[in-house]
Amino acid sequence: MTASKATHQNKAAQREPAEVTYAAELEKLAALDEGPVPPGWRMSPRAVEKFVMGDDELGIERKFVADRAMVVRIIISLCTSRGCLLVGEPGTAKSWLSELLAAAISGGSTLTLQGGAVSQVSQLLYSWNEAILKNEGPCLKALVPSPLLRGMMEGRLVRFEEIARCPQALQDALLSVLSDRVVVIPELAGDEGVILAREGFNVVATSNSIDEGVHAMSAALKRRMDFEEIRPIRNLADELDVVVREVRKANVAAGVSVEPDPEVLEVLVTMFHELRNGQTLDGRSTDRLAGAALSTAEAVAVAHAASLNAWYYGGDAMTVEQLIHHIIGSALKDQPEDRRRLRHYFDTAVATRDGDNWKQAWALRSLIQ
Repeated sequence: MTASKATHQNKAAQREPAEVTYAAELEKLAALDEGPVPPGWRMSPRAVEKFVMGDDELGIERKFVADRAMVVRIIISLCTSRGCLLVGEPGTAKSWLSELLAAAISGGSTLTLQGGAVSQVSQLLYSWNEAILKNEGPCLKALVPSPLLRGMMEGRLVRFEEIARCPQALQDALLSVLSDRVVVIPELAGDEGVILAREGFNVVATSNSIDEGVHAMSAALKRRMDFEEIRPIRNLADELDVVVREVRKANVAAGVSVEPDPEVLEVLVTMFHELRNGQTLDGRSTDRLAGAALSTAEAVAVAHAASLNAWYYGGDAMTVEQLIHHIIGSALKDQPEDRRRLRHYFDTAVATRDGDNWKQAWALRSLIQ
């Protein structure tokens, strides 16, 4: 084996799926699970809820911040024959929630369709291995099932990301899947051409609210799915906790020994929280930024970038200056008016705050050119 090949094989995956990252937790929950388990599921709805929302007594990490009743509704909807659609602003962890649900319910989260990449029926349902098809004709051996068809055949939860970016004609191909739980393959004769969904199959889809109207969902498809709105984290302390925890994980994965400073990150989380909501913490109105999705996920990305800045360009700790540089790079996209809005926010909100970190942030307002 050459040195380059050895190096390649020794490299760790940049990101492991939830069922790998939390394998020990899933194993513990399954072993302790005494609740009724829906047909085809790996564990009970109560155990799935604990996996997502956390359980301090069992040592299960909280992985998603939301109203518990909403999460229970989503889990129960997936017990039924209806799919579930998670709708919300970009960066509200809709995809992460769907991944956690698939990991707990089916033991795997990788059966995924991306709506923007699905442009023909073969990508949605199935295609053919041309070599086998040429030699043996249409047969199950030559069939190449899509993640959706595999989910039906294996009785697993399928994730359909950004479903509104999928053309409506292909969205409608889901109707028989969601209502009749069947896909007919006309090229295959007899029973081989009828794929019936096994117990455990369902679809959890996501859609960004800004994509509404990209490809309008048909009324028929809407009737076959429960809708749940995933909103940004409302409580500042909860959001700060998520950012600190996720940045710590990202830094470890990158081999970066920079410990997130909650007091420094509070500046970031507060700014994102206020600019996203158009209101300061004390109730005063402020401008929203039109071109940026100032989500929790974006805050994690900004804080991780500031950590990398500290690591590679000197210093063992993230500074407010590094943070502000990356906040500006994240907040100012392609909307010229956002520069004025951000300067106004600095003049009216940042300038009035006490504390060394806020004073340092105010001193860097000249970076907003």
